[in-house]
Amino acid sequence: MNPSPAEEYKQRLQAREQRVTEFDRQHIRIGNLRLLIVLATLTVAWFSLKRDALSPWWLLVGLALLLALVVYHSKVLRNKVCAERAVDFYRRGLARIEDRWPGTGQQGERFDASASLYATDLDLFGRGSLFELLSQARTRMGEDTLAGWLLAPASIETIHQRHAAIPDLRPRLDLREDVAVLGDDVKASVHAEALLQWAESPNKLKQPVIRWIALLLCLAAVAAAIFWGSTGLNGPFFAVLIVEGILFLAHRKGVNEVLHGTARALEDLQLLSSLLARLERERFDSPRLQTIQSALSSHHVAGSKAIAKLATIVEYIYSLDNPIVRALDIPLLYSVQLAYAAEAWRSAHGKAVHLWLESVGEMEALLSLAAYSYEHPADPFPELLEGAPCFEAEQLGHPLIPAENCVRNGVSVCGKTRVLLVSGSNMSGKSTLLRAVGLNAVLAMAGAPVRAQRLRLTPLQVGASILINDSLQEGSSRFYAEITRLRHICDLTEEGLPVLFLLDELLQGTNSKDRLAGAEGVVQALFDRGAIGFISTHDLALTDLHGAGDRLRNVHLQDEIENGRMKFDFTLRDGVVTKSNGLELMRLIGLKI
Repeated sequence: MNPSPAEEYKQRLQAREQRVTEFDRQHIRIGNLRLLIVLATLTVAWFSLKRDALSPWWLLVGLALLLALVVYHSKVLRNKVCAERAVDFYRRGLARIEDRWPGTGQQGERFDASASLYATDLDLFGRGSLFELLSQARTRMGEDTLAGWLLAPASIETIHQRHAAIPDLRPRLDLREDVAVLGDDVKASVHAEALLQWAESPNKLKQPVIRWIALLLCLAAVAAAIFWGSTGLNGPFFAVLIVEGILFLAHRKGVNEVLHGTARALEDLQLLSSLLARLERERFDSPRLQTIQSALSSHHVAGSKAIAKLATIVEYIYSLDNPIVRALDIPLLYSVQLAYAAEAWRSAHGKAVHLWLESVGEMEALLSLAAYSYEHPADPFPELLEGAPCFEAEQLGHPLIPAENCVRNGVSVCGKTRVLLVSGSNMSGKSTLLRAVGLNAVLAMAGAPVRAQRLRLTPLQVGASILINDSLQEGSSRFYAEITRLRHICDLTEEGLPVLFLLDELLQGTNSKDRLAGAEGVVQALFDRGAIGFISTHDLALTDLHGAGDRLRNVHLQDEIENGRMKFDFTLRDGVVTKSNGLELMRLIGLKI
């Protein structure tokens, strides 16, 4: 039998820790050996230079050995860093499996959740968030792609493609490890926006014929120099040099901009090339993954090889710092020819850079979902339905709550039932239930597995009013903030997919009469616009909304007081809550009522 994900991670973690230990030992041994070679070389130098007992040529042996050890030592240190990153990769994986992950991953604080109608309510970003649980992206493109998937529902076709891609990626643990190991430098250093601006901007050298003129003048200068050396006549050489100088000065500004921009862009591309090379080597079965992989090339040239060609050009650019090369710059029109070579590369491959970045981002987002699926093998893919809006789940759980504390419930808003009204006291789990529904809907519409035994739903977009607070800066009350959010949710029903609304303690910021009338109006408006959803309340007056009829189904969560303590089982039951422990709870905490 195959080992469980936790067992596989522990085995690999132990192996990587052993590698780190071995590299540490090699590091110490090489350091001691280097010291011995230095001492031996100094001893040879003393016997050779002071005592004339040895040939000075023996010093070259010591220097050669020292140079070889320096090269080998640097390789050992690089391998040690990679092994340490692999150790961290598996430790974080075990933390996710064992529900110790909050605060250990990428939290996505840089993403603006204020424009979303559910991101803040459902804890999409921040410590202990869905993004932190899912994301294993090592580049900003991967993070941006995953965040985009969580913030907007995908089409059915796209979801099906992801459902096919994730099982293909799920067992590829070596690939995920390699991407994690290669990617640490990439995340901090690839500046996607600046790179795209360089890759897609118009050519600064707009006269291609100049490239060939520069080449002809270079050949002419070499021929004139040979003629000068053989005949002593220098006129032809200086004539060619004057023409070259005029051409050089006329294009100097553009040439410098091209050379500087190319060298800076290569820094980003080289960091990306290791990731491209690793993805190019993999052989995928999923059509979507094959499409992504094919986008990593440009004109049938692998992206990593195209970047290697640019790296060669940039090496020649860096050679301009050499005084000899700088002296020959004008006679050979060296920098002009390099600038045109760089522009030619950008003309050939610049448009592909955007596809490379998009492909890497999508691949990393899929790898994140595949890792989640691997680490939570009991979480299935949802079943996508056609027809009237529907959300039906068996054993639905909250994906951010540890498994040992997570109470699962069955919920169904399907057919005649358009809304579940969840009643119960504070702390009974109403808000948690709504968040569990919302997070699983977000996972489903992102193409990810869900935390349920089974989930069937039609394509939906989520609108939530759960974490609504007043704003001192904006001068708005909680009630005003809530009705503004409700207006946005109603507006959302006019945009594409049917809405799954999640309304916690609906309109609690106003008096009971207005609350009941307002709730009836809001629910009726959402019904009229084809929405389905969940409403929570501890106000029993809302459990019989006028006009809802059999479209509204009452369910409840209840609590008990045992031995002076409140006890919750968080289990969803049919009907309206019948027990109220508010007064008894007040007495328990010392209020004399």
